Amino acid sequence: QVQLVESGGGLGQAGDSLRLSCAASGRTFSLYGMGWFRQAPGKERAFVAAISGSGASTNYADSVKGRFTISRDNAKNTVYLQMNSLKPEDTAVYYCAVSQSRVAVSTPREYDYWGQGTQVTVSS
Repeated sequence: QVQLVESGGGLGQAGDSLRLSCAASGRTFSLYGMGWFRQAPGKERAFVAAISGSGASTNYADSVKGRFTISRDNAKNTVYLQMNSLKPEDTAVYYCAVSQSRVAVSTPREYDYWGQGTQVTVSS
């Protein structure tokens, strides 16, 4: 059974940095792409970033390019999201997910396991 556990969310001010972690178990981690999504109140879940199984390829939403960095440590079965220059509009629940393939995809339907989410709140 695949399990994903996110951590690292919290409160911050505009301009701050936070790093999210997602520890995975139950699947050969390096064979699958991983992604981060977020959902703000009253909005649909939105793609944030993705990384291929090997870590060689990444994909970002335009809204976070240049500010967020996704990375992974396959030895630790963990994926990270480094968030810099945070903005109030980054406030959301952040979810990590495991893709059905090796590539860094952006569509939620390509992911078959999801974490429980971690709250990120950014004040102005």
